[in-house]
Amino acid sequence: QVQLQESGGGLVQEGESLRLTCTISRNIFISDAVGWFREAPGKQRELLAAITSGGRTRYADSVKGRFTISRDSAKDTVTLQMNALKPEDTAVYYCNIDASMDRLVRYGHEYDYRGHGTQVTVSS
Repeated sequence: QVQLQESGGGLVQEGESLRLTCTISRNIFISDAVGWFREAPGKQRELLAAITSGGRTRYADSVKGRFTISRDSAKDTVTLQMNALKPEDTAVYYCNIDASMDRLVRYGHEYDYRGHGTQVTVSS
């Protein structure tokens, strides 16, 4: 069974940066798309960014230009570089996978989380 582990969260000031890492327990990079999601209290889960095995990416409008997703197949990791953080970015961040990028983008927010997530808190 594939397991995902998110790391890199923390407490930062508004305008600062964080780099999140999603580590995948076995090599599924051959064909799977990987996405980063977040869930804040009282808000719906949302997809932030996703990347295919070929490097094609998609971003939510709320993070476009501030967040960058990338993947390292040799290390079985997908990272989310988050710049210019805002208090509204405060949430628990999760990663998830799907063989289909389109399905991940459309339905990924409904999937069960495979990891424990990592907390990001941005203070003003």
